[in-house]
Amino acid sequence: MNILEQLEKVRNASRFLGKLTEETTAKILLGIALELEKNVDAILEANKRDLAKSDPSNPMYDRLMLTKERVFAIAADTRKVAELPAPYGKILEEKELANGLRLKKVSVPLGVVGIIYEARPNVTVDVVSLCLRSGNAAVLKGGSDAACSNEVLVKIMQNVLKTFGIDENTIQLLPAGREAATALMEAVGYIDVLIPRGSKNLINSVRQNAKVPVIETGAGVVHTYFDKDGDVEKAKKIIFNAKTRRVSVCNALDCLIIHSSRLKDLAEICAPLTEKNVEIFADERAFLSLENKYAAPLHKAQKTDFGMEFQSLKMAVKTVDSFEEALEHIYKYSSKHSEAIITENEKTAADFLQSVDAACCYHNTSTAFTDGAQFGMGAEIGISTQKLHARGPMGLRELTSYKWVIYGNGQIRNN
Repeated sequence: MNILEQLEKVRNASRFLGKLTEETTAKILLGIALELEKNVDAILEANKRDLAKSDPSNPMYDRLMLTKERVFAIAADTRKVAELPAPYGKILEEKELANGLRLKKVSVPLGVVGIIYEARPNVTVDVVSLCLRSGNAAVLKGGSDAACSNEVLVKIMQNVLKTFGIDENTIQLLPAGREAATALMEAVGYIDVLIPRGSKNLINSVRQNAKVPVIETGAGVVHTYFDKDGDVEKAKKIIFNAKTRRVSVCNALDCLIIHSSRLKDLAEICAPLTEKNVEIFADERAFLSLENKYAAPLHKAQKTDFGMEFQSLKMAVKTVDSFEEALEHIYKYSSKHSEAIITENEKTAADFLQSVDAACCYHNTSTAFTDGAQFGMGAEIGISTQKLHARGPMGLRELTSYKWVIYGNGQIRNN
């Protein structure tokens, strides 16, 4: 079966999903969660085959790796999605016109959602659970580095669909090669929306070459600004968490911006990072403040260190002389994903949150919270950095559109 034939089968299967009751989709998701747990050994065995082909020093290795705890966490997120109300078939707006016509604006599934992604087998389950709960079919194009893991996960979920009498083509995993990616980007009439998740190169390629609608989930070049009125104890915890919780994820901290009046506190703020041996690339003034005080690798920053998504235990430090200069630095280098400020000055915080153009803006907390599950969405299909249709973590509601339903009684238009 060629790729277009696969996509045709998905398209046909998608026609009936919007008719499924909330109770049915919830049961399907609960069934998937249970089967993931039952088959954890088979999943981990497949994942080991993928890991054997990957370099442990590559930041993608951590994203690729599954453990029993991670599989059970994926199952738990699937159960959370099942608990959320299905977003389709809801009346969003209702009114009656002077001519007697009654109008309803009703939420509907997008249809067929395509995902191109890299070494993230958890994405395979997150996407399917969100798509099923929102009445959409899912076409998955994972990377070759996670091919074994993805095949096992998809087969488990397809088997659950079959037990409920649902067409297994509702979920379709395409081959891992480039040919499938190209076909998906050109699948006009088969795919309603395409969402890329992964590196900047992958996202740019999809945006530049796709002939179908794309929701861009941008790479995360993430900043945290320590203001002149920032609290050191808060900063120590926030910076450590944002940088080291999971270095390969898109919400991880890449650049600490510090007000020059607080350089005396920089060594103390960065001290916890030495526990994880975080490598720092500091501008001239920050370097002098950290020299002989920071017990981990320390380098003078180059221009290319700013605007870099490190995805590793590396972090840049930039010194600024004003709040406005901090905003300028973020404006120049931000990927509009997640940005944060640490300050006890409420006006400064308010100005930051209003001025910074990013999907998620934080005050006195870690950017690690940019995550659909953390936002109460159960899981996420991606973090949109664009402004059309959806922005930030995309959950169930973001996987719907709407249609107008009009009721009449013989009215005709005379002008």
